[in-house]
Amino acid sequence: MHSDQININAAHVRDLIADQFPQFRGEEIIELETAGTANAIFRIGAKHAARFPLRMMDTAECTRLLEAEARASAEFTECCLFPSPKPVGIGRQSSDYPLPWCVQTWIEGQISTPTGLCNSPVFALDLVRLIITLRTANLNGRTFEGRGRGGNLTDHDGWMEVCFSKSEHLLDVDHLRSMWRSLRELPSPNREVMSHKDIIPTNLLVNGEHLVGVLDTGGFAPADPSLDLVAGWHLLDRDTRAVFREGLQVDDLEWHRGAAWAFQQAMGLVWYYKDTNPIMADLGRSTISRLIEDYPSQV
Repeated sequence: MHSDQININAAHVRDLIADQFPQFRGEEIIELETAGTANAIFRIGAKHAARFPLRMMDTAECTRLLEAEARASAEFTECCLFPSPKPVGIGRQSSDYPLPWCVQTWIEGQISTPTGLCNSPVFALDLVRLIITLRTANLNGRTFEGRGRGGNLTDHDGWMEVCFSKSEHLLDVDHLRSMWRSLRELPSPNREVMSHKDIIPTNLLVNGEHLVGVLDTGGFAPADPSLDLVAGWHLLDRDTRAVFREGLQVDDLEWHRGAAWAFQQAMGLVWYYKDTNPIMADLGRSTISRLIEDYPSQV
């Protein structure tokens, strides 16, 4: 999936767990087949899981990142209405795996999909409850850190141009360029809120029509309030998206910026993962289709 991807298997994880987390020694270790793009996930018995970064990076930077994610995940768990993984500890690099890694609690549920509950108002309102709850969390004087989605749309012009160029043979790039030219001009918000920052189907657990868990919470931080609105295009069809918007009571500007962030994320999925991760590539296509439905011409 990545040119610098690190390989890790269950036998290595079993040895690492036995050595560094002896309280879990003897637990069954199962490698999970997921659509995740950042970590390999291994279940540890019935109640825990280990996450191993897939891409090589500086060891000190990886440690800093995992420590920051652990703090964010702990904060998310405290304020979220829905279950989410709690950090347990950070493992050390070794001869079996060259980077630090982490252990967290396991959350039960089925991974959601772009279309599985796309017409469910019940699910849409659970997403509303999630986002409203996150928005009430205290910023504690923090502001957007300046990297990734959630700041200025125009900061992503270079990335979008790469995506358009890579997608010439895959998507209607002329129309998509026109969409971006309009969306990128939207004014920046005058406030920030606490945000999950990556509400995509693979980060949500469901049971029936209900949301029962939230994953990948280590990015919980201040951002543009519209960033978490990406869920509307990643997970919901038009009528249910209207229920979602009404529940959140967002104005036109915030809604359009939400579409812009969903667009920025989706454009990188189709071409990058077309041969290696069909679940993520298909998510990109379905999100772009929903955006084109909402923006058949310019904003």
